[in-house]
Amino acid sequence: MSGPDALVGVVLVSHSAAVAAAVAELAEGLAGGGATAPVAPAGGLPDGGLGTSEELIVRAARSVDRGAGVAVLVDLGSAVLTVKALLAEGDELPEGTTLLDAPFVEGAVAAVVSASAGADLAAVRAAAEEAYGYRKV
Repeated sequence: MSGPDALVGVVLVSHSAAVAAAVAELAEGLAGGGATAPVAPAGGLPDGGLGTSEELIVRAARSVDRGAGVAVLVDLGSAVLTVKALLAEGDELPEGTTLLDAPFVEGAVAAVVSASAGADLAAVRAAAEEAYGYRKV
Protein backbone atom coordinates (compact mmCIF):
# COMPACT_ATOMS: atom_id res chain seq x y z
CA MET A 1 0.00 0.00 0.00
CA SER A 2 1.41 3.34 -0.96
CA GLY A 3 -0.14 6.76 -0.82
CA PRO A 4 -1.96 8.85 1.75
CA ASP A 5 -3.27 5.85 3.70
CA ALA A 6 0.13 4.14 3.95
CA LEU A 7 1.54 3.69 7.44
CA VAL A 8 5.14 4.24 8.48
CA GLY A 9 6.94 0.93 8.89
CA VAL A 10 9.06 0.15 11.94
CA VAL A 11 12.18 -2.05 12.08
CA LEU A 12 13.60 -3.17 15.41
CA VAL A 13 17.31 -4.04 15.25
CA SER A 14 18.77 -5.96 18.16
CA HIS A 15 21.82 -8.12 18.65
CA SER A 16 19.38 -10.86 19.68
CA ALA A 17 16.63 -12.31 17.50
CA ALA A 18 14.62 -13.13 20.62
CA VAL A 19 14.86 -9.57 21.97
CA ALA A 20 13.89 -8.01 18.63
CA ALA A 21 10.90 -10.36 18.27
CA ALA A 22 9.75 -9.82 21.86
CA VAL A 23 9.92 -6.02 21.60
CA ALA A 24 8.03 -6.18 18.28
CA GLU A 25 5.34 -8.33 19.91
CA LEU A 26 5.08 -5.95 22.88
CA ALA A 27 4.86 -2.84 20.70
CA GLU A 28 2.23 -4.39 18.42
CA GLY A 29 0.21 -5.56 21.42
CA LEU A 30 0.26 -2.13 23.02
CA ALA A 31 -0.75 -0.44 19.76
CA GLY A 32 -4.28 -1.71 20.42
CA GLY A 33 -6.83 -3.23 18.12
CA GLY A 34 -7.41 -2.40 14.52
CA ALA A 35 -4.77 -1.71 11.91
CA THR A 36 -1.24 -1.85 13.21
CA ALA A 37 1.71 -0.31 11.45
CA PRO A 38 3.96 -2.88 9.81
CA VAL A 39 6.69 -3.95 12.23
CA ALA A 40 9.62 -6.28 11.59
CA PRO A 41 12.30 -7.53 13.95
CA ALA A 42 15.85 -7.75 12.60
CA GLY A 43 17.72 -9.47 15.38
CA GLY A 44 20.89 -11.45 15.55
CA LEU A 45 22.78 -13.08 12.73
CA PRO A 46 21.36 -15.28 9.97
CA ASP A 47 22.80 -18.37 11.70
CA GLY A 48 20.95 -17.49 14.91
CA GLY A 49 23.96 -16.10 16.76
CA LEU A 50 24.26 -12.77 18.50
CA GLY A 51 25.17 -9.75 16.40
CA THR A 52 23.72 -7.53 13.71
CA SER A 53 23.20 -8.43 10.08
CA GLU A 54 22.94 -6.03 7.16
CA GLU A 55 21.03 -8.74 5.28
CA LEU A 56 18.37 -9.09 7.99
CA ILE A 57 18.03 -5.33 8.42
CA VAL A 58 17.57 -4.73 4.69
CA ARG A 59 15.05 -7.58 4.43
CA ALA A 60 13.08 -6.25 7.40
CA ALA A 61 13.07 -2.67 6.07
CA ARG A 62 11.84 -3.78 2.66
CA SER A 63 9.12 -5.91 4.25
CA VAL A 64 7.59 -2.96 6.17
CA ASP A 65 7.99 -0.31 3.47
CA ARG A 66 4.57 0.98 2.37
CA GLY A 67 5.82 4.24 0.90
CA ALA A 68 5.38 6.37 4.04
CA GLY A 69 8.90 5.86 5.37
CA VAL A 70 10.64 3.33 7.58
CA ALA A 71 11.68 4.11 11.16
CA VAL A 72 14.59 2.02 12.46
CA LEU A 73 15.30 1.60 16.16
CA VAL A 74 18.43 -0.13 17.43
CA ASP A 75 19.57 -1.56 20.74
CA LEU A 76 23.36 -1.15 21.06
CA GLY A 77 26.45 0.41 19.51
CA SER A 78 27.33 -1.84 16.59
CA ALA A 79 23.68 -1.96 15.53
CA VAL A 80 23.84 1.83 15.21
CA LEU A 81 27.01 1.56 13.11
CA THR A 82 25.48 -1.11 10.88
CA VAL A 83 22.35 0.95 10.17
CA LYS A 84 24.40 4.12 9.62
CA ALA A 85 26.57 2.26 7.11
CA LEU A 86 23.48 1.03 5.25
CA LEU A 87 22.05 4.55 5.18
CA ALA A 88 25.35 5.92 3.89
CA GLU A 89 25.40 3.37 1.05
CA GLY A 90 22.06 4.82 0.01
CA ASP A 91 20.82 1.99 -2.20
CA GLU A 92 20.08 -0.92 0.14
CA LEU A 93 17.33 0.50 2.34
CA PRO A 94 14.00 1.85 1.05
CA GLU A 95 13.78 5.57 0.35
CA GLY A 96 12.61 7.40 3.45
CA THR A 97 14.37 5.10 5.92
CA THR A 98 15.61 6.89 9.02
CA LEU A 99 17.46 5.88 12.16
CA LEU A 100 15.72 7.05 15.34
CA ASP A 101 17.60 8.18 18.42
CA ALA A 102 15.36 6.61 21.04
CA PRO A 103 15.41 4.05 23.83
CA PHE A 104 14.80 0.62 22.33
CA VAL A 105 11.73 -0.64 24.20
CA GLU A 106 9.96 2.61 25.06
CA GLY A 107 10.85 4.13 21.70
CA ALA A 108 9.58 1.07 19.85
CA VAL A 109 6.24 1.22 21.63
CA ALA A 110 5.89 4.94 20.98
CA ALA A 111 6.89 4.53 17.32
CA VAL A 112 4.50 1.66 16.64
CA VAL A 113 1.59 3.28 18.49
CA SER A 114 2.02 6.59 16.67
CA ALA A 115 2.60 4.95 13.28
CA SER A 116 -0.49 2.79 13.79
CA ALA A 117 -2.49 5.95 14.45
CA GLY A 118 -1.40 7.25 11.04
CA ALA A 119 1.38 9.61 12.11
CA ASP A 120 3.89 10.59 9.43
CA LEU A 121 7.58 9.76 9.74
CA ALA A 122 8.46 13.06 11.46
CA ALA A 123 5.77 12.50 14.10
CA VAL A 124 6.81 8.87 14.59
CA ARG A 125 10.40 10.07 15.12
CA ALA A 126 9.25 12.72 17.62
CA ALA A 127 7.12 10.23 19.56
CA ALA A 128 9.97 7.72 19.79
CA GLU A 129 12.56 10.31 20.77
CA GLU A 130 10.21 11.75 23.39
CA ALA A 131 10.47 8.38 25.15
CA TYR A 132 13.85 9.52 26.54
CA GLY A 133 11.85 11.76 28.87
CA TYR A 134 9.69 9.00 30.34
CA ARG A 135 10.39 9.03 34.06
CA LYS A 136 10.03 5.91 36.18
CA VAL A 137 10.47 7.51 39.58
